[in-house]
Amino acid sequence: MRLGVFGGTFDPPHLGHLILAAEALDQLKLDRLLWVLTSSPPHKQNQHVSALDVRLELLQAMLGGDPAFELSRVDIDRPAPHYAADTVQLLREQYPHDELYYLMGGDSLHDFPSWYCPDVFLAGCTGLGVMRRPGDEIDLAQLEHVLPGITEKTHFINSPLLEISSKQIRERVRSRHTYRYYLPDAVFRLIDEKRLYL
Repeated sequence: MRLGVFGGTFDPPHLGHLILAAEALDQLKLDRLLWVLTSSPPHKQNQHVSALDVRLELLQAMLGGDPAFELSRVDIDRPAPHYAADTVQLLREQYPHDELYYLMGGDSLHDFPSWYCPDVFLAGCTGLGVMRRPGDEIDLAQLEHVLPGITEKTHFINSPLLEISSKQIRERVRSRHTYRYYLPDAVFRLIDEKRLYL
């Protein structure tokens, strides 16, 4: 099978995440997409991240019963830190006969050489699904010089640009501005009922 890997803190998960996931499924011809909830991301050590159980409940609510989506516990059931290179190696062990396409933004691809063990990460991936945003400056030739083989593995995903971020939603909730239609119904209801992010 062709499996997509979509990692993140999802604090909260929103419509932008769903649209990117759907476009990745379609454009990369994926059979299934694994949502990897990162409980303790190394690059956010100095930022407040909501409790894992809260984010897990929100993500499960968003994924619902869509058969193309599956929650992976690969980063939930192991101790921190959670580096993408380790995550991909563990997924490679779980799915030894499947292709793994890791989803990321263009900004992440630009910063890729500074990741933890980028060569190990790249070797574990069949491909990279990259959503390029306007203004992203991605020099694949330069990246290829540093990480040979990255050009062949990079697949750009065309997706509508939605100016929605989890940080923005949290701020809108806190400041009591409307945020209802930035989220799937199930996620909005949980945030509203449990008074999250206030």
